[in-house]
Amino acid sequence: MILTTLVIGATAVARETAILRAIDMQAAEAGAAHRTALILEGLPGGVVPPGSTENDIPFVAHIARIAPSCPCCTGNLTMRVTLNRILRHSPNRLYIGLASDAHLDGIRDFLAGPPYDQLLALTQDLSAEA
Repeated sequence: MILTTLVIGATAVARETAILRAIDMQAAEAGAAHRTALILEGLPGGVVPPGSTENDIPFVAHIARIAPSCPCCTGNLTMRVTLNRILRHSPNRLYIGLASDAHLDGIRDFLAGPPYDQLLALTQDLSAEA
């Protein structure tokens, strides 16, 4: 199961900073074999450069950005396609940075439903400070 954390915060910078801090802490515990994937909603905050890879940020296997919109609405198409592409990389850990916390329950329901219920283990949300 891939540990999956929803990251909420007022700005992209706050969310990305919180994710990188969490990755740093986990990398120290897990060692070099740790592979993390990121799905970041919205425009870059400048902390995680667009197009970054594991060569740029240690322990990050894949980074995907999606346009800001509610990932649980409009049929989940963008989130579903992006998530399926990320899962092909077999990360150990996944962070999903959300531009809004308006529909957290809907997003959790989507991630906890088939087929993702067999692939993802949702953890406690990470709240980013502005």
